Amino acid sequence: QVQLVESGGGLVQAGGSLTLSCVASGRTFSSSSMGWFRQAPGKEREFVAGITWNGYYADSVKDRFTISRDNAKDTVYLQMNSLKPEDTAAYYCAASRRWGRLMGEYEYDYWGQGTQVTVSS
Repeated sequence: QVQLVESGGGLVQAGGSLTLSCVASGRTFSSSSMGWFRQAPGKEREFVAGITWNGYYADSVKDRFTISRDNAKDTVYLQMNSLKPEDTAAYYCAASRRWGRLMGEYEYDYWGQGTQVTVSS
């Protein structure tokens, strides 16, 4: 059974930093794309960042967030710097069976339960 478990969310002041982690179990995703999405209250879930060999980002987080992966640990990270109140959301880790620059929810096959990030002004 595939599981993705996120951690690292919390409350932070604007301008601060947080690092999210996502540990995968049940299969290896070293040859698959992985990503982070987020959903704010009353809004649809949106793509934040994805990673194959390299990371790629939504415009709203480019130059502030960094995605990375450690295949030996089946873990993907999201380093978030210069956080803004509009970054407040539940953040979800996602894994695909495929490889590529995947940005649509439908392209990912496995999802974590989410971790809350709240940025105060």
